[in-house]
Amino acid sequence: MRSKALITLFLVAGSGAALAQDVTDDWEVIRQPENKSVFAFVPTTTGLTIGFRCVDGVYGAIIGGLPEASRNTRIRTLTITVGDDEPDDSRWSVTTDRTVALADYPARLARELREGGPVSIVIPGGGGEGRNLRHNLVLPASSTAIDETLTACGRLLEDPRDALLPEITESGLPDGVTWARAPRPTYPRNNYAEGYAVVTCVVQPDGGVHQCEVESEFPTDGGFGRNALRATDDARIVSPGEASGQYAPRMIGFRVNYVMR
Repeated sequence: MRSKALITLFLVAGSGAALAQDVTDDWEVIRQPENKSVFAFVPTTTGLTIGFRCVDGVYGAIIGGLPEASRNTRIRTLTITVGDDEPDDSRWSVTTDRTVALADYPARLARELREGGPVSIVIPGGGGEGRNLRHNLVLPASSTAIDETLTACGRLLEDPRDALLPEITESGLPDGVTWARAPRPTYPRNNYAEGYAVVTCVVQPDGGVHQCEVESEFPTDGGFGRNALRATDDARIVSPGEASGQYAPRMIGFRVNYVMR
């Protein structure tokens, strides 16, 4: 049932009914060619379902089967440990199905999980009465399915930017860095009352930003990612601990929550 809910979310994002589904030794794949959509997912023995999807150029990571989030919760944190790596506190957006969440940085997670193996997912407060809930998983490797979703969205199969993402704090900026001129997005023209986009950029020596990319956005056809990307044109950071004009390259990120007033 939980994987069915996750598939339903994919169908809503893809806005189509025609499906082609593969069930192989790899992750399962659902394709909607008419909507330029592909979805790779795997149900786990602990009740979670994990999936990666590309919908007309918009990439996303989805987890279903989570303990239901409270009505006022928009963002939830999941602590994910892949193999012997250090635990990573990652941010996820709660969907209309409050047992399902979307990752802020999906492509990096896809590249990590396609290797399969041990994965631990800790849900803070998910055990009730303030207790954490831990899922200890052993995921199958994905030889082609996850790569298909990445390629469909023009995402690299190996990306050196992944190593810089852990430097981004909850504020979106590395320690010691502040906005001199923060991005100022406006609400795009669409039919949605709310949405969000997450964008990363690389800092230039003079404090400007370039190589900006949309990491995630929802709804997929709301234009929120393009809008947030345009807002980076005049954005600048300041790093008081460095000489002006000699800032070291580093990754910054920011999230825009759009709400129609």
